Amino acid sequence: MKRVFGVKKDKEPPPSIQDASDRINKRGDNVEEKLKKLDAELSRYKEQIKKTRPGPAQEAIKARAMRVLKQKRMYEGQRDMLYSQTFNLDQVAFASEGLKDAQQTMSALKSANKVLKGMMKTVNIQDIDNLQDEMMDMMDVSNEIQETLGRSYNVPDYIDEEELMGELDALEADMGSEADGIPSYLQPDKEEPDVDTEFLPAAPTGNTTAAQGEDEHGLPTVPRASLRS
Repeated sequence: MKRVFGVKKDKEPPPSIQDASDRINKRGDNVEEKLKKLDAELSRYKEQIKKTRPGPAQEAIKARAMRVLKQKRMYEGQRDMLYSQTFNLDQVAFASEGLKDAQQTMSALKSANKVLKGMMKTVNIQDIDNLQDEMMDMMDVSNEIQETLGRSYNVPDYIDEEELMGELDALEADMGSEADGIPSYLQPDKEEPDVDTEFLPAAPTGNTTAAQGEDEHGLPTVPRASLRS
């Protein structure tokens, strides 16, 4: 049967956009090479036309130059057409790459969405609220414990701030009245001056052999030698 009907050939896969673009670019390169050759030939004909005199020879050179110029215009049209096809293929390739990127993005988003849904099933918002409430209660109890442990036993609960300010002002006044670095409450009391001794003249001083005493009234005593005389 295979000999009669033959074996079915495998269908070749269609060319990709890159393959088609490479083929068109190769054709464009060939056209560019032909155009360069035609430009060189036209330059040679121009030089020959300048050197020859008007006449049949010059007309023949002009005819050959016109033929080359027509070929150049034809190849230029083909080049422009190939460039247009290459541009269209580039646009299609760009759109195809964009669609592939979009497909990969959608696939990644679907996978991430599936993972997030599975994670959300293990998390309950009510449990989170209850946990937050418990933490707040524990923090309040901890603060109360710290305040209780930090309470001083000798300090009364109520302290008059005005009374403390008065004591502070008195302390500042005492500090201002310190002399020679001795606080006022450590300095000796100043004695009041005696009225009797304040207005009495001072005892005479001189070259005496012995100091004179005082009687009970604070007056100087008279020496016995003066009494005998």
